[in-house]
Amino acid sequence: MATETLLKTNKHSKYISYRKILYHRFFVGLLLFIVVSLVFTVLFNIYAGSSPRTEIYEPVSLDLVSLQVTKIKINAPYSAPRYTNCTYWSCFNVYKCGRGGHDKITIYIYPLREYRTEEDRLISQLSKEFYEILDTIRHSKYYTANPEEACLLVPSIDTLNQNTFSSKHVSQALQSLQYWNNGENHLIFNMLPGGAPNYETVVDLNTSKAIIAGSGFNTWTFRYGFDISIPLYSDVARGIDNTQPEQKNFLIISTQQNIPEDYLAELQNIASSSNDLLLLGNCKTESNRIDNTKRCEYTTGRIFNYPDILKEGMFCLVVRSARLTQSVLMDILASQCIPIIIADTIVLPFNSHVDWHRLSLYLPEDNIKNLLRIVHSVSKERRGELYWQLRWVYEKYFATIEKITLTTLEILNEKVFPLAARMYEDWNMPEHLYGPVNPLFLPVTAPKSPGFTAVILTYDRVDSLFTLIKKLVRTPSLAKILVVWNNQKKPPPPSSDWPVINKPLKVIRTKENKLSNRFYPYDEIETECQLTIDDDIIMLTPDELEFGFDVWREFPDRIVGFPSRLHVWDNVTSSWKYHSEWTNQISMVLTGAAFHHKIWSWYYTYKMPVEIRTWVDDHFNCEDIAMNFLVANVTRKPPIKVTPRKKFKCPECTNTEMLSADARHMSQRSACINKFTKIYGHTALKAVEFRADPLQYRETNSGVPQLYPDIGSL
Repeated sequence: MATETLLKTNKHSKYISYRKILYHRFFVGLLLFIVVSLVFTVLFNIYAGSSPRTEIYEPVSLDLVSLQVTKIKINAPYSAPRYTNCTYWSCFNVYKCGRGGHDKITIYIYPLREYRTEEDRLISQLSKEFYEILDTIRHSKYYTANPEEACLLVPSIDTLNQNTFSSKHVSQALQSLQYWNNGENHLIFNMLPGGAPNYETVVDLNTSKAIIAGSGFNTWTFRYGFDISIPLYSDVARGIDNTQPEQKNFLIISTQQNIPEDYLAELQNIASSSNDLLLLGNCKTESNRIDNTKRCEYTTGRIFNYPDILKEGMFCLVVRSARLTQSVLMDILASQCIPIIIADTIVLPFNSHVDWHRLSLYLPEDNIKNLLRIVHSVSKERRGELYWQLRWVYEKYFATIEKITLTTLEILNEKVFPLAARMYEDWNMPEHLYGPVNPLFLPVTAPKSPGFTAVILTYDRVDSLFTLIKKLVRTPSLAKILVVWNNQKKPPPPSSDWPVINKPLKVIRTKENKLSNRFYPYDEIETECQLTIDDDIIMLTPDELEFGFDVWREFPDRIVGFPSRLHVWDNVTSSWKYHSEWTNQISMVLTGAAFHHKIWSWYYTYKMPVEIRTWVDDHFNCEDIAMNFLVANVTRKPPIKVTPRKKFKCPECTNTEMLSADARHMSQRSACINKFTKIYGHTALKAVEFRADPLQYRETNSGVPQLYPDIGSL
C-alpha cells in the first residue's frame, strides 16, 4: 500500500514538472514572437520611410499654350439627361467631402484640354469669363489638386454660353471624364441658357446629377437646395464707375430691349401720360444696325447714351422678356439705380442667401398699370435704404467674375457644412449701414459665481486709489482688481506700500497715457463682467456695487452703472448738447463707475471706428461717451442706471484735481456727441426713463431684512 502511494506521488510530481516546462516554453516562444514582430515592423517603417516620396498630384495648369487635344468619336456615349428632381440628398455624395477640413469643401479642376470632333471642329470656345472662373477656383482656399480627395469636380469645358458649344458633343465629352460617375458631385457653370426661339431657362445639356450654377432659372427648372442661381455677367457693368450725379433727374427709367409687346404697350401708356417714366428703346439707324451704346425715347425720339442714362434714374425697370434673365440687371445695379423687377417666375441671383427685398422692388406682371402708384408709395427713407443696400450688395457679390465665383463657392460650402454657415445678418446687413450684430445672446441670467473684475484707471492719485481698493474688496462678488497705471513718468508704488487685501491684484503699466487704455481687452480679465471705475470714485458702498453687479447679470449686453447723463437737441445751434443736470431721462451711463461685458472692451479696441478712438486719445476726453455710442449702436438698447444717486461728489478731492472741473469740459463733451454722430451716420444713443433700485430700499419698517441695506440716497 505504501509502495503504491509512493508510485502515484512520483507520477503526479513528474506530470506537474512536465506541465511547467510546457508553460515555460509557450510563454518564451510568445515573447520571442512579439519581439521579432516589433523588430520587423520597425525595420519595415525605416526602410519604407527612407524611400524618396514624389508629389503625385500637381496643381492644374491654366496655360493656354500647347493644350492637349482630345478627339470625341462620333459614336462616343452620351452623358445621362439632367435629373430634374435632384436634391442634396439624392444626387450628392456628401461622404466625399470633409477631407479638406471639418468646415471646408475641396474642389478639383479637370486639366484644360482642347476637345475636338473627328472632323477637327472645336466643340466649345473658351471664353475670358470662364477662364476667370477657373483661375478664381484655382487660387481659392477650396482648391485641391488631388481628385481623390475632392468634394466637387469642375469640368474645364466652357458651357457659359449656350450659343458657343455643341450640346451633343459636350455631353459626350462629359461622359468621357475620368471621375464623371453620372455627374455626381460635379459643378457646371452656365450664364446664357437656351436659344431662339424657345430660350429655355436651363442649359440644354445632358448634365445628369451635376449641380448647375446658372443664370436664367425660373421656378420650374430651378432645383431648390441643389442648384445655384448666379447673375448674367455684363461687360458693360464692368465699365461703369461709382460716380453719381448730384440729383436723380428721372423717377423711373426703362432701357431694356426686347420687352414683350403687351408689356411695352402698358409702359407706353404710362410714359405718354406722365413724365415720371422715361421709356427708352433701340435707336433706328440708316444701316438698320442696333447701336447698343444709344437709347431713344419712344415718345420724342430723344437720344441718350447707354449706360450713362441709368445713373439719372432713381428706379430702373427689369421686365420679363423672351430670355428670362437680362444683363441689364447688372448694369442697373452697377449704375446704383434701384431695380423694379417685373418677372413673376424669375429666380434671382444667389436668392438663397441674398435678400432681394432689401435692394429692389417686386411688381407682379399683371399689375404694371399701377407702376406709378406703387413707386410713389415708397417713402424717402425706404428709397434711401434700398439705394445704399444695392450699392453694398453689388460691390460685395456681383461686381466681378471673381466675386461671383467666390460667392458661389461659399454658398456651396455652407450647403455641405451648415454649421460653418454665416448668419442672415452677415450676408445682408453691412455694419456701416445697420451696425454690427449683437454678439451677446444670453437668454438667461448670467451666473454669479465667477464674479467681476474691477479695472481701475489711475495716474498718480495714490491715496485715493488705495482707499478705493480697500472699499472694493468688501464687495462679495469681486474676483480680481486690475490697476491700469497710466503714468509713464512715474512708476507705481512699491508692493510694500499697497494695501493688504484678500483678493488678487495686478498692476499693468501702459506705454502711453491714453484714456482708451481702460478699455483694452487685457488677458488678465478672466471674468465675463468688468467693472470700469475711476480711482476717485470712493463714495460707492459695497452694497451698491453688489446690487449693480446683480442688475448687470440680468442685462449682460448693456452698460449698467451709477452716474448717468443725457444728450439733448439744441434748436438754437442745431446740434446735440451734452446734458449733465438732474433729470429722470438718461441716454448714457458714464464708465467712471459702470459694469459691462468684457467683449465691449474688445469691440472698443478692434471694431469701433478708428476715427472715434483717435479723437478720444487726441482730446483726452469722451471715452465713456464713445463706449455708450458703441454699445447702443450694436444692441440698439439704452444703458441702465442703478440706485437713486444722481450726482457724485468727492469730498476728499479738490476741484482743481478733478478732470470734470475744467470749464471747457461741457463744450468738449457736446462736440464729442456731434462728432460721433457724424461718424456713425446717426445718433446711436437711446434715451430711456428707467432706474433699477432694490425692491425694499424705501421700506424702512417692513420687518423683512434688506438684501442691500447700505444704498445711497438722492
